[in-house]
Amino acid sequence: MTSARGGDLLRVIGPGLLFAGAAVGVSHLVQSTRAGAQYGLAPLGLVLLACAMKYPAFVFGPRYAAATGRSLLWGYRARGRWAVALYAVLTLATMFAIEAAVTLVTAGLAQALIGVPVPVAWLAGAILAGSIALLVAGRYAWLDRAIKLMIALLTVSTLVATLLVVPRLPWRTLASAPAGGFSVTDVAFAAALVGWMPSAIDIAVWSSLWTLARARQTGYRPSVREATLDFDIGYAGTLALAVCFLLLGAGVMHSAGRTFAAAPGAFAAQVVELYAQTLGGWSRPLLGLAAFAVMLSTTVTVVDGFPRALAALGAVLRGRRDDEAVEGPAYWIAMAVLAVGSLLVIGPFVARLKALVDLATTLSFLTAPVLSTLNHLAVTGVEVPAADRPGQRLRRASLAGIALQAAFALGYLWLRFAPA
Repeated sequence: MTSARGGDLLRVIGPGLLFAGAAVGVSHLVQSTRAGAQYGLAPLGLVLLACAMKYPAFVFGPRYAAATGRSLLWGYRARGRWAVALYAVLTLATMFAIEAAVTLVTAGLAQALIGVPVPVAWLAGAILAGSIALLVAGRYAWLDRAIKLMIALLTVSTLVATLLVVPRLPWRTLASAPAGGFSVTDVAFAAALVGWMPSAIDIAVWSSLWTLARARQTGYRPSVREATLDFDIGYAGTLALAVCFLLLGAGVMHSAGRTFAAAPGAFAAQVVELYAQTLGGWSRPLLGLAAFAVMLSTTVTVVDGFPRALAALGAVLRGRRDDEAVEGPAYWIAMAVLAVGSLLVIGPFVARLKALVDLATTLSFLTAPVLSTLNHLAVTGVEVPAADRPGQRLRRASLAGIALQAAFALGYLWLRFAPA
């Protein structure tokens, strides 16, 4: 494998778009759109703040991989076994709810597209099976190609739809608050929105592993600068699309006083209708397919991400090369466990999509400051060459982000569970 500091960006591009594929799913199609539909433009500042305060924790994943040739999990291990054990506990506590949420949304979109009353649980099982089959057949290479196509399709259609809805935006809601002040329900939704905006911090580990996989695929090890640029392209896209979906929800649904349904199929049909009302009825099948493709990309990346991280986790605990562990049986065993566990979670929530999404995103919201702290400790560790460690500005932004995430998490717990 060669190492270069040149500008061969085409050989580097990929992991950042995989990040976008994982992020532009439930957090955007569901949470951003719900936020705009329910509160108008008021949550816009919260969306921007969430993306800003989480950026350092996310970028530290590919940055660590490019600097050391190891995944972020190795950085955790260098801090001590306690850090790896903590990551394992947090991952096992959230992975089934997260996979179940993204699969259920994807199944709802599939149900809305085919127009046949196939049980959502059956569709969810078929989607999980298809995702696994894709990874069995093509591994990282197919995942990389599929995501690039899906993200391009949704990005173009979403930007066009957003431009058309701008004249209908309720600008008066930009600085407004709910009538009667913020309730516990409002605070709970804000936590769920921030939890996956633009995604869960767990994905930083996946990004580091995808960076290593891309380097193995191309035979080209990126510099820290190149890996960061690749990530920034994907991150800028996720931020732009988050804003677009919020504007669509505000312009189409909030202005009309409409709310989203709880059932996956009905919810998905309403999301597709957002496009149809702005672009025209002709766009319904095309854009419904685009939305399904992006949710499918999220499902596939999550199906790959958790097992990849768990396989690497086992290798790190045994002192083996973490980036090579995904070639072994541990990856496939973890994938099978993830699929079965997610289907068991889907069962009780099959008619309560919003409840499952809020559960998964709130868990991510509460674990974010812990994972962000681990990422900060890893990328500033002695094993990272001094020239590749983040500068003072990025370090301070990271510490500020950790402080904000911790303050939000503690404030949420206080408001939710403190005695009246």
